[in-house]
Amino acid sequence: MLCVTPSIDPKIATLAPGFRALSIAVTAAPVENPHVGQQALNHACAVAAKGGAPWAQAHLAAWDEVFKAFGAKPKRTPCSAAALLKRVQRDGILPAIDPVVDLYNAISIEYAIPVGGENIAAYVGEPRLKIANGTELFDTVKEGELSHELPEPGEVVWCDDKGVTCRRWNWRQGVRTRLCADDERMWFILESLPEMPLDALQEAGDKLCEGLIRMMPGASISKTLIGVQA
Repeated sequence: MLCVTPSIDPKIATLAPGFRALSIAVTAAPVENPHVGQQALNHACAVAAKGGAPWAQAHLAAWDEVFKAFGAKPKRTPCSAAALLKRVQRDGILPAIDPVVDLYNAISIEYAIPVGGENIAAYVGEPRLKIANGTELFDTVKEGELSHELPEPGEVVWCDDKGVTCRRWNWRQGVRTRLCADDERMWFILESLPEMPLDALQEAGDKLCEGLIRMMPGASISKTLIGVQA
């Protein structure tokens, strides 16, 4: 069984009291049903078109406040769930990218929750959520070319021993650890604030796990609740 042990800087509690997340580690199996991701995405977009989850507006507003607390501007760099929902509201649908990416994007849209998917085999050390000092490297793509940038001092980032893997908490994922359906070791993080009921967080995690098993029968999955008050 794959074991991933993410850690959270205690300082995060001052920025986001009650933050909790589901950490899901997956040893993948061959994809037998790639359509599962697209089906989930279509369903999630339909749910969003009807108004979305009851807690969606309050949860995304809470994320806006958390982003402001560490100096981010949520209108320019929103949390990942808000960015996805904005695209769905504009276009009515989200185009397919990759079966696994489509699946976790679907969970994010349906439950109004930031969901990250990572190729954990590309990590150096364990994932850590921390306050950046501004010297950590983050790899991204600019004008079609791989480039590196630094987070702002005080910015909340996910990182490993090599550098930043996701900027502004869950806004933009790095290139090095980007996930696709061909990867053998996967890690997902579903991040919530108290405005989202805890049972809804668990339900979102269960739905992601069920979708992964349908997509790749034989995958093994472990799930752990983490957070400053988990």
